[in-house]
Amino acid sequence: QVPLVESGGGSVQSGGSLRLSCADSGYIYSTFCLGWFRQAPGKEREKVATLYIGSGNTYYDDSVKGRFTVSQDNAKNMLYLQMNRLKPEDTAMYYCAAGPREQGSCRYRSWGQGTQVTVSS
Repeated sequence: QVPLVESGGGSVQSGGSLRLSCADSGYIYSTFCLGWFRQAPGKEREKVATLYIGSGNTYYDDSVKGRFTVSQDNAKNMLYLQMNRLKPEDTAMYYCAAGPREQGSCRYRSWGQGTQVTVSS
């Protein structure tokens, strides 16, 4: 496991923007995934976005496609999630995660503590 630390959450009005950051201490995997998840009270955790290291490909849930952008800074061991045109339904605790990509699937083993995002209408 590699500990991760998220930051950048907060409370904004609908239509606003936030940039979440995730700091890590480096990875031992050559082919792995960096992902963002969110979980609202009473709901299941859902995958928001994924950056596939090795290919550079990305995945976005349909609910955030066109509004959120995932990126990284290798030199600083940082992962980012730029969140634009936020909606009340984006309100949730956001988590970053990392893990190896095995048999075409991401096996997340490292997780952050979470950062709260609240969007008011």
